[in-house]
Amino acid sequence: MAIEIDKLSDMAVKAAKPKDRPYKLPDGRGLYLHVMPNGSKYWRLKYRYGGKERSPLALGVYPEIALRAARRATTEARELLSNGKDPGEIKRQAKMARQFGADNSFRAVALEWYSRKKTVWSDSHIKRVLWLLEKNLFPWLGHRPIAQITSQELLGALKRTESKGTHETAHRAKQVAGQVFRYAVATGRAERDPAHDLKGALISPKETHLAAITDPKEVGKLLVAMDGYFGTPTVKAALLLSPLLFCRPGELRQLEWSEINFEEKRIDIPVEKMKARQQAHIIPLCDQAINILRDLQPLTKHSKYVFPSARGVNRPLSENGVRTALRTMGYDNATMTPHGFRAMARTILDEVLGYRVDWIEHQLAHAVKDPNGRAYNRTAHMEGRREMMQGWADYLEKLKNETITSQDK
Repeated sequence: MAIEIDKLSDMAVKAAKPKDRPYKLPDGRGLYLHVMPNGSKYWRLKYRYGGKERSPLALGVYPEIALRAARRATTEARELLSNGKDPGEIKRQAKMARQFGADNSFRAVALEWYSRKKTVWSDSHIKRVLWLLEKNLFPWLGHRPIAQITSQELLGALKRTESKGTHETAHRAKQVAGQVFRYAVATGRAERDPAHDLKGALISPKETHLAAITDPKEVGKLLVAMDGYFGTPTVKAALLLSPLLFCRPGELRQLEWSEINFEEKRIDIPVEKMKARQQAHIIPLCDQAINILRDLQPLTKHSKYVFPSARGVNRPLSENGVRTALRTMGYDNATMTPHGFRAMARTILDEVLGYRVDWIEHQLAHAVKDPNGRAYNRTAHMEGRREMMQGWADYLEKLKNETITSQDK
């Protein structure tokens, strides 16, 4: 059997010049230098495994890998072959292992999960989840391989948030972490969800409800105060429409003129603006709401937003616009909030006016299912909902007028 003799020298490798086409300079034992037209030089090893010629094994780039190092790598690869192992497959597996470790940190998996889920979330929920990840989880867990994170390690991160007195935030961070871990399990990058073991490990936050006025007499007083509010026409219109439409505050302030159909007396909010992003939403317009919108239109029609920001027509009204108006009128967060108009409508429409609960729930854009468990279409009970929305507006007007009359006596 002939013994292969090394043919190249350091000087020959260094002096190799590029040509119009790639060419090879053999060294021996299958090792060769591949010289490219752009001057790059690559070490390659030609070999056979299992009786078949395999793709050349990449050993590195010259001059980072010198001739001596390339020969040493050749010797190691030949030893693997003599032991019945494919050096190309072993290198591929090693690369995958490195990539697996890098791509499966808690941060990487969490961001992958987040990018998949955010397509069905509202804008406010997208921001809240990202904030929980970046401020409460990534600083302590982001760099760690997700499969190696223990329950105690997760608890330690959550305790840092809890120690600031933000108990509810700690619980929300735990919920988000649990969803990330379950996604990792589902995609084969973790064995279990360590958040599952932390039930009862955090201080329970005090149960709070968004403040809302539901007593009809107090509602009348609020409506009178709203009528007398001295603010910008944009904020006042948003304030006056809040009880009439009782949609979510974010949906109201981001309302666009293109979504209002005056002829059919309705608002069509597209699915991407809705909280769960599962179904578009229809709000029948009562006569009172139409009048408010018609009065506002000449002032803000130059913006796509019905309620543009004072900082620029290309931005919607600030989320604190209506809240600040309520505070100016003497209604703080413990008394009434913008979201409280939804609770006001939900309670009075049911308990005082006696409208059907499914009509109310539809109009609140809550998930309502038929007896077979299927979600109703957004247009379900439209005639009943139209009647309800006008009846609700008339009732509010009645409460306001009764309050004015009682104050005049």
